[in-house]
Amino acid sequence: MSGAPGGPTGPGAGPQGSRRTGASALTGPLPEHGRVRIAVHRIWRHGRELELMHRAMGFAALGFVTLVPLLIVVAAASPVHGAGFAGWVVDGLGLSGRSAQEVQDLFASPTQALSATTALSLAVASVFGISFMAAVQTGYERVWRLVPAAWHTVWRQTIGLAGLVGFLLVASWAGVPWQASPAQPAIRLLTALGGGVLFFWWTQWLLLGGRVPWRALFPGSLATVLALVGLRLFSQLVFRPLIISNALSYGVIGTVLVVQSWLVGVGFTVFAGALAGHAFWEHRLHHAGRDDAES
Repeated sequence: MSGAPGGPTGPGAGPQGSRRTGASALTGPLPEHGRVRIAVHRIWRHGRELELMHRAMGFAALGFVTLVPLLIVVAAASPVHGAGFAGWVVDGLGLSGRSAQEVQDLFASPTQALSATTALSLAVASVFGISFMAAVQTGYERVWRLVPAAWHTVWRQTIGLAGLVGFLLVASWAGVPWQASPAQPAIRLLTALGGGVLFFWWTQWLLLGGRVPWRALFPGSLATVLALVGLRLFSQLVFRPLIISNALSYGVIGTVLVVQSWLVGVGFTVFAGALAGHAFWEHRLHHAGRDDAES
């Protein structure tokens, strides 16, 4: 009787069968809420290591000092956007009416910007813009835990800066064709979303020197664009009335503070989007490795 299916030597009996059952229970799939909790914890811990808010504030400060002067000149020279750089900021914040006027009053008109620009000042602004892209590259390297690139890779930052300027010009041009037609909003939306995903996807790959595969960078670019959309909605709800109230209370400096806060939000979304993409890719690799081990 010892060989009977229900006896001690059956497939489910004895200590060996109990060990198999326990191992299966321990290695079984986690509940969905458990996976989400673990993923959120990893992103939070990585964000603290990255000093995400501190890096976003540095992004805003460096961008306002080094990148904005270059963009003011480029926007003034662009033949497709008469409002200049102020119009770009107004579009990014989703402003209209008096709040838009308060932001436009911060910057010189395109004609004044071009008349005050010399070849030397343009060259200096370009060099400062490259330093801004270097800060973005450092942030991406920290997200992916990569060794900093060598100094001679500055050409990547130069190309990245040119790509940023080109993307902004294309995004502003998207508001020109068929302005009075129903297709115009769709053109702007497709350019902003599709072009934004492609730009951040390409920028990450370029600044990281191809050390991270293309497919691993796509989730981060998508998350960045979605976060920027959320930031624009937040700006319409919060920053638009805040600009008017701050302008009445503090004058020009109040508007500057709101614009600077918006730039902090942009920096946060840029690095947080890459961080979310990195977490998604690690999660995917982890599950792929576990599936291979189980098979």
